[in-house]
Amino acid sequence: MALAWPAWLWALPLPLFVWWLAPARRSATAAMRMPGISRLSERGAPPGGIGWRRPPSLLMLLAWALLCLAAARPQELGEPIEPPRSGRDLMLALDLSGSMDEPDMALGGRTVDRLTAAKAVLADFLDRREGDRVGLLVFGRRAYALTPLTPDRQSVRLQLQDSVVGLAGQETAIGDAIGLAVKRLRDQPEGQRVLILLTDGVNTAGLLDPAKAAQLAKDHGVRVHTVAFGGDGAMSVFGFQLPMPGAGDAIDEDTLRDIADTTGGRFFRARDTGQLAGIYAEIDRLEPVEQPGPVIRPRIERYAWPLAAALALSLLAFLLPPRWRL
Repeated sequence: MALAWPAWLWALPLPLFVWWLAPARRSATAAMRMPGISRLSERGAPPGGIGWRRPPSLLMLLAWALLCLAAARPQELGEPIEPPRSGRDLMLALDLSGSMDEPDMALGGRTVDRLTAAKAVLADFLDRREGDRVGLLVFGRRAYALTPLTPDRQSVRLQLQDSVVGLAGQETAIGDAIGLAVKRLRDQPEGQRVLILLTDGVNTAGLLDPAKAAQLAKDHGVRVHTVAFGGDGAMSVFGFQLPMPGAGDAIDEDTLRDIADTTGGRFFRARDTGQLAGIYAEIDRLEPVEQPGPVIRPRIERYAWPLAAALALSLLAFLLPPRWRL
């Protein structure tokens, strides 16, 4: 048992202080004469006159003590409860190589580059990941972690918006990106380690081969979903598909598919913004892993017991004849 507001117990002696400090209200000369006042005193008026100060009864003192106890809010601690909490540890890996600057995507009725389209889709994806811890890494010639795993999705969103093409170099180090994600995820609970990697190119840099990186991810229980993002080398101009030099560089779909298969993830191919949004919506529908939340002990309010007892004693004090009151 515990008291939520124990300061109310300081009010326990208040009735005795009031009784001790209150004046007896006696007067040497009567302010007004009432006929028959002498007969009233003869029939049992309290000694000392009408202003005699009577101490509070024991029943009322007990009722007051119970009221103070009820106001202090006695609480009982219930059994420990470990509520389940849904969520995962997600690392988002975003390609910032030079090819992500190709303007072959449509967003809101206007033509944008691949990185801008990817940012818009990822921002919407983050909005739906309540309960997850999300981290962000970017890769080009090298891989860099911009945010660690955190429930603060707003920080991840801000870092995402500040990312620009070429920030990590002009080349593409897919293997290093997977290796860095494994390093960040390997200490997390099993079954919750997920990497979503988006790229539009072929592994052209880095120290770690993508196949070896995939095996490393598998050994540490990291599931990798790979997303190949990019157009087919054509741009729509007034309804006509025009080829764009460099925009149609082949994406190594076979390697990305092998990475996903090795780690137990899935491979996706997105050729426009709508397909990319659908892919992240599908990833969002993956079954979350149940993980235990913080152990809590519910507090059960017990103020009703002393409150009911106080009301019962007060009623009893008023109903009993004066000579039976304590």
